[in-house]
Amino acid sequence: MSKSIFYHAGCPVCISAEHDIINLVGEQNVELVNIGKDRTRITEAENAGVMSVPALVTPNGNTLHINFGASMADVKG
Repeated sequence: MSKSIFYHAGCPVCISAEHDIINLVGEQNVELVNIGKDRTRITEAENAGVMSVPALVTPNGNTLHINFGASMADVKG
């Protein structure tokens, strides 16, 4: 993985964190994934260790949970 992946669900907490992440690492260095809209990526996020969103998975595989917005159980509904 060459970019970080930022998983979120589209809630206000997630959108705010998305803007901060883009400002910190640059849009070219992060893939933005709204799993509220693209539900096919939920399993991928869980396999990467995402337990709640927003979360950032770094290029070396570390999963950083940022300001709790929603659990994965809530996202899955």
